[in-house]
Amino acid sequence: MPGGESRGAHAHIKDQQFLIAVSGSFEVMIDDGKNRDIITLKQPYYGLLIPPGIWSAEQGFSSGSVCLVLTDAIYAAADYIRDYDEFLKYKGE
Repeated sequence: MPGGESRGAHAHIKDQQFLIAVSGSFEVMIDDGKNRDIITLKQPYYGLLIPPGIWSAEQGFSSGSVCLVLTDAIYAAADYIRDYDEFLKYKGE
């Protein structure tokens, strides 16, 4: 990823993801509809599990960083919530 870029900004209905900073570092903003936190990933032997129903966005990539995303399912567009207001409705907020 080019330095300073951001990506993600969505939630999954069923799928879960596991993120690893294979190289470089980046932040992951996670949001359950009520609480928000930012976690920095910068070591390849640590990862972050993002369960279904959590809004997340990756941001603040260091120059040349590599983000490995492992998931428990193949891509399905219907599993994504890409609008934050829709996410809040889904969570009942």
